[in-house]
Order: sequence, then structure tokens, then C-alpha cells
Amino acid sequence: MKFVTYTMDRKEQTGILSPDEMWIYPTASLIRPYPDMNTLIRHISPEEFSLLFSVSRRPPEQVSCALPREKVRLLAPIPRPAQDIICLGINYMAHAEEAARYRSDAFGGERSYPIYFSKRVNRAVADGEPILSHQDLVDSLDYEAELAVIIGKDAYHVPEKDAASYIFGYTVINDVSARNVQTRHKQWYFGKSLDGFTPMGPCILSADSVPFPPVLKIQSRVNKELRQDSRTDLLIFDIAYVIHELSQGMTLRAGTIISMGTPAGVGMGFDPPRFLKPGDVVECRVEGIGSITNPVQ
Repeated sequence: MKFVTYTMDRKEQTGILSPDEMWIYPTASLIRPYPDMNTLIRHISPEEFSLLFSVSRRPPEQVSCALPREKVRLLAPIPRPAQDIICLGINYMAHAEEAARYRSDAFGGERSYPIYFSKRVNRAVADGEPILSHQDLVDSLDYEAELAVIIGKDAYHVPEKDAASYIFGYTVINDVSARNVQTRHKQWYFGKSLDGFTPMGPCILSADSVPFPPVLKIQSRVNKELRQDSRTDLLIFDIAYVIHELSQGMTLRAGTIISMGTPAGVGMGFDPPRFLKPGDVVECRVEGIGSITNPVQ
């Protein structure tokens, strides 16, 4: 099942996609109305979830509230995350190697534990909306296709074996990065958090839609040229480990977004680097979820 956030008549609403993904079934017409996706994730009941799942498998002619997808505007599935996104750095081995080649002082060295950092998101960027280049501040704009995990219920002291039961679903994130800002400050928060640096979407794929752990192809393209091409089972620290470790001393609230890191093929990994510039178009795709395509402005 795929959850979306959209606007119609200037009102933000949540919905699920039809089997052919050409129609949207408004959740407010099927279950209790929730004002936004964060609230739905926190409060949807198992019975409501089961009802939505059943309806999501029906063709649009059997769903009286169905809306043609082209009649609405899709937003990022969680337009305003309730908290900063938790991100993993250097979580694919091949990306670790290319990052160290670019700046060994910033990215090199062996690591026995995951690198966690946070990403401020005032508003997540929807499919088709622009990535702001911030040319007055940024001279090395980069892209990073990532699988993001969305927590479905408050998680604290979660054993690895139970981690899957805490996941609401998955989405695609482009962890846009200003490399000069990121390396100059010797920590990554500022260089990852500029306005327009978090394209997300196009939907949330419910966790029950794929086996756990998900083994999905992850790719990015710049101006239709394939740049990243990997699989999510090549993570150094996997999803269950990350949920377990983070929840040992920190409550992961329902709606928490964890972006699992990017594979090799980012702009800084090329020799010479191939950074983004205004007019470029970046596509990030994760198998089964879909793709987000964003022009650089």
C-alpha cells in the first residue's frame, strides 16, 4: 500500500494510491479524518489500516471517492517532519571509499560504529519541485539517493529481532549536500540542512508491502545519466541494527524518519568531481517505492 499527501482546493490531505497508481483514494473518506500524515502515522488503528489495505487493492470504479491523480498536486509524503531527520553517513562500503578519495580528512578512517547526523527540514521538497542551489553559499552541490525508514510507533529499547514491527513504511530521500559547507565546518548539519535540500517521495510504501529487510534497487540519475546503482542489502549497518542502537537511550517517536545512507556514485566520487549546477535534473529511485525528479534552480 502506498500513502501520499496531496493538495486539493488548497487543502492538504492524505490518501492511498490505486493499484495502477493513477487514482488517489482520500483516507478521510474511508477512515477517521487525520489532518496530516504525521497524525495519521501516530494514531491510525490496526482496524483502520486493514480497511485501507483492503480498499487499496480495489480498482477505482469500485471506490466512490476516487480522485484522478492528475487533478491533484502531490506533496512530499511528510511535508513537515515533526523532528529533524536522522541520517546515516558513509553506510555503503563503496561510498565510503569514494568519499575518502575526495577528502580523506573529512571522510576517511575506519569506523566501528555508525555515523549519525541530523538534517533540518523546514519543508520537504515534492517530486517535480526545485532543489535550491544557494549559489551565494554553495560551490559544490551534490545529490545522494537514499532509502528512508519511517517509524510507526514509539520505539524504546527495541531488540533487533523486533525492529521490523516498529516500521510504518519506506520512502525515497535525496540527501542534497553542500560539500564545501559540510567539510568546512567539520560536521554535517549545516551543509545538509539548507532550504530545499530534502526532496522526498513520491509516497510512503507500507512496511508490509515488502519482506524485511527490504532488498531493493536504489539508483540516481543526473540529466538521465545513471550515476548511482546499488541495492539496499549492501548497507554496512542495517535497518534492524540502527533502530535497535538508536532506541537504547533515545525514544524514536512515531513518524521519526531515518535516512539510511547513500551508495557510491555521488558527484564528489568522480575525478574530477561532478557537482550539480542550475538547470540539472536529478532523479532518485528506489525499487517498489518510485522516483522523485527535481530540477536544480
